Amino acid sequence: MILIRLVILVSIFSACSSDKPKGRTEAEVLFKEAEELVAAERFILATEKLNAIKTQHPYSFYATPAELMQADILFEQESFVESAAAYLLFRDFHPRHEKIAYVIFRIAESFYKQIPDTIDRDLEPALEAIKYYEEVVQKYGDNNYKGQALKKIKKAKQMLRQKDLYIADFYFKTDKYAPARYWYLDILENHQDKKTREHAMLRTILATYELKEWNPCLEYIEKFYQLVDKQSQSEIKSIKDTCSKKL
Repeated sequence: MILIRLVILVSIFSACSSDKPKGRTEAEVLFKEAEELVAAERFILATEKLNAIKTQHPYSFYATPAELMQADILFEQESFVESAAAYLLFRDFHPRHEKIAYVIFRIAESFYKQIPDTIDRDLEPALEAIKYYEEVVQKYGDNNYKGQALKKIKKAKQMLRQKDLYIADFYFKTDKYAPARYWYLDILENHQDKKTREHAMLRTILATYELKEWNPCLEYIEKFYQLVDKQSQSEIKSIKDTCSKKL
């Protein structure tokens, strides 16, 4: 009876030990265990394994991959502020890592995921996302991330353009022509969309006219008249005559 129990116990322990990943070092075993836990979406336990590598085997081969996996876990948990910080830290410490293009792309993605759904909120994450997406395109343009990066840049810039127009138009509609003109000129400085630029050009002229700044009004008319559509040109003509008479 005792012998049978021993055999059963040995079998149980053998089965448990066979489930554990094999590795030449403890760090390798911990890393493989973390990979399996991540695949099972058991992120807290995976993080514990990775922290063990960091504290117990800081100079092992798996220390650096463990750092990157920790950043990936934060991203998968939708902790995008923390994942951005983790990827940035990884980039700073490992600027020549073989996966650096992936890291930069994930930094951009972490910021992109923080962009709010509406333009009336802070769009600073959009600016940060664009910065890192553009780095991916410019420095690592031959990788698989270029197409995705370009699409995300376009979407982020569209939101920023809508936000700037919203602010400028708000000032204009509430008769605050000086700040309105400031924002329209800023739009012309930072946005390339044709329709947006034409709108900003016309409103710059109109705001200047409302401010009764006749010389600058004529200067803006001369600068923008040929660049706007015919309907806007028609509106500008009457303004030009008035500005000329006021001088």
